[in-house]
Amino acid sequence: MLVATTTVEYAPTLLGTDVEDPWLSWTLTAPGHGARQTAYQVVVGSEPGAADVWDSGRVASARTVGIAYAGPVAPRTRYFWRVRVWDADGAVSPWSGTSWWETGLLGGDFGARWIGGPDSALLRKGFSAPDAVRARLYVSGLAYYHVEINGEKVGDQVLDPGFTAYDRTVLYAVHDVTELLRAGENAIGAMLGRGFYAMTVPNAWDWDRARWRDEPKLLARLEIEHADGTRTVVGTDETWSVAEGPVRSDSLYAGETFDARLLPPGWSGPGFDDSAWAAAALREAPAGVLRAQQHEPIEVVEDVEPVALTENGDSVIVDMGRTMAGWTRLTVTAPAGTVVTLKHGEKLDADGGVEVKNRFVSGTRKQTDEYVCAGTGEETWEPRFTYHGFRYVQISGAKPDRVIGRVVRSAVAEHSGFRCSEPLFETFDAAMRRTLANNLHGIPTDTPLYEKNGWTGDAQLGAPIMAHAFALPRFFAKWIDDLADSQDEAGRLPVIVPSGGWGFAELAPAPEWTTVFPYLLRQFHRWYGDDRPARRHWDALVRYLDWELARLSGGVATTELGDYLPPGYPQGIPPEDTRLTASAYLHRGLVLAAELGDLLGHDAERYRSAAADLKDALNAEFLDRVEGHYRTAEDPEYRQASNAIPLAFGLVPADAVPSVVESLVTDIRARGDRLNTGALGTSVLLPVLTAHGHAGLAHAVATQRAYPSWGYWFDRGADTMWEHWDPGVRSLDHYFQGTVTGWLYEHVAGLRPVEDGYARFLVRPDALTGLERAETAVDTVRGRVSVAWSRTGGRFRLAVEVPVGAVAEVHVPGRNAVVDGPAEQVREGVFEAAHGRYAFSSDGLETI
Repeated sequence: MLVATTTVEYAPTLLGTDVEDPWLSWTLTAPGHGARQTAYQVVVGSEPGAADVWDSGRVASARTVGIAYAGPVAPRTRYFWRVRVWDADGAVSPWSGTSWWETGLLGGDFGARWIGGPDSALLRKGFSAPDAVRARLYVSGLAYYHVEINGEKVGDQVLDPGFTAYDRTVLYAVHDVTELLRAGENAIGAMLGRGFYAMTVPNAWDWDRARWRDEPKLLARLEIEHADGTRTVVGTDETWSVAEGPVRSDSLYAGETFDARLLPPGWSGPGFDDSAWAAAALREAPAGVLRAQQHEPIEVVEDVEPVALTENGDSVIVDMGRTMAGWTRLTVTAPAGTVVTLKHGEKLDADGGVEVKNRFVSGTRKQTDEYVCAGTGEETWEPRFTYHGFRYVQISGAKPDRVIGRVVRSAVAEHSGFRCSEPLFETFDAAMRRTLANNLHGIPTDTPLYEKNGWTGDAQLGAPIMAHAFALPRFFAKWIDDLADSQDEAGRLPVIVPSGGWGFAELAPAPEWTTVFPYLLRQFHRWYGDDRPARRHWDALVRYLDWELARLSGGVATTELGDYLPPGYPQGIPPEDTRLTASAYLHRGLVLAAELGDLLGHDAERYRSAAADLKDALNAEFLDRVEGHYRTAEDPEYRQASNAIPLAFGLVPADAVPSVVESLVTDIRARGDRLNTGALGTSVLLPVLTAHGHAGLAHAVATQRAYPSWGYWFDRGADTMWEHWDPGVRSLDHYFQGTVTGWLYEHVAGLRPVEDGYARFLVRPDALTGLERAETAVDTVRGRVSVAWSRTGGRFRLAVEVPVGAVAEVHVPGRNAVVDGPAEQVREGVFEAAHGRYAFSSDGLETI
């Protein structure tokens, strides 16, 4: 048995953490079947290979995920670690490769002051250093910083640090800048961006009036270690110099204006004459607690070459060939003062120009960047403090020499794949992954073009698919903290997180949205085996659920939203009584909280009792025993969501399940195998049909090409998921109606996590209709989990890979199921399989 990979706080290495007892984890590989770890030893040293800081000793345990470091800790210190393990026969593995983490400031004083200057300021400081054997930059800019040392950009991050509720938490980043320094004279310079912290453009969500809104500011500490053991510290203070800079305006909604004539050559390098610059002004510190940024930063992750450039009057229309989030890198040659305008959008208007409409943002300027040429010959520029959702760019003012699309998102890894014999399903998977990626920007956003907000309900629907597609424990942990930070004293959560104050009363309350809090806390343990977020935020969760329970009316919950954006209702609010979905989602949140209470050792029986009462009240109010399905007095017609959601959440009394299922099936067939669900109902419709024996109908809905359907979108050129079903849809890059892919992963391929970071997982492909093969694989915290099945004629074959430390419950469809491998058959067609690769087979599937 060998240690294959190691991580610290889910990262291979970690530069700058304020976690004093970080989690150390590893995955194992072994030949054959049934390998298991029986003990481990972790050693931590001050240099590679050493064990002079902490030695766990030989610990009898099968645990490979989340071994908490228990040694001494000091700020700004690098620790090296490795691990070895013992197998069931007592044989010890070789030591793993050496990895490391480095602490940040651990809550200590930055040794610096917040500084700022006039709008669009340049900030700089010259300093001398004899040499640099090790140098770190600890930096926070609000909302964003761009830092250069000796003329070179620091780090790969953009739009950094991560967006938070700034009166609760402010993040800082840590950079290794050793290679950027030189012996002798050096300089450091910075620009600042507004982001959501210093928004000036009026908008529907009041970011320009957020409770923590202030002007941009910078906090930085450059710490340099020298060969003789001494240190030089350069911190932001009033000795820094400031001057007006080239960023004339920047807005996440309107775009950025950059005047290259105002960028002094060499401004961030040594020897620059800043004698005419003013002294930087000291700024009041934000109220939020400074913490080292743990989640992956936003980066430029890909360059996209345009597929076409066409002239449109005085403009050039650039087609990137795909819907994306990011910005344009422009290369142009033009006289000084020439203003080049770049307007970004997902669609073209009737005249062939780029269409950008956003009724939520004031002013006529939307998603438009401006570059004012310096006139120095060929010039290349890209924005620093905005990003856009777009496929097309309309460039006017000068003809570009070259244009490159820059894909900008959180630098999270894609850790899974999906393939099957239905090309349309593979199209859905690729489109959903692209849509999700375009909406990962430190928070889960709800369109890179229009809002860029962290809508809680959207994330609740998309989270299980995000967790399958991408490695997101650091990303989700950060956003869970954002949820807790956004809670008010009464216990309420807003419908967007972070929030500057909007979303507690506007389109709220909405438990279908805000119960993402208990959902993510529970699923975090299921996906990653980590209960720390739930422990950290249990009190906040109690306050939220108690607030929801206190406002029940007639025993049921109320909401301002409901099954958002069903076909025919492009304004969003569905026609049925939304109390049904509100109560269903609150019920699920209460059940999940009770499960968390059991996991954490809290008494959560009152949440089980409250859930039972809510279930009874919901059924009394909405279950029509005569008609045999759920309905409300407001329904203009049969509503599929009103029946699919109670079925999905286990709310339907056992004796009523057959009639409710039959009503759902009958309605879908009467509509020509089409849905009439909004975002909530769509997320559960196909799984419910499949779970109740109607996988063929689920397949028919999934492969539908007539309106409303996913196929309707892709027949009309979609390459991402759209916001709603109707023609004239606003956003072409919105994931919450694209949840068909959850059904692909869990029912078509048949892989579902069960508990404790895939310590147990379920393999049950039960949506086989119309398919010959399907497969998916996920790199979990325990190692690679994979499922691949195929069938020829009536013979079914299923391959399953189980990592060390996990157990799979495998359901083999058909008759006469057998297995090649030592899996235990627990009942007909059901096996339990520990570590190893297995080949299952069965027959009798000719008619499926």
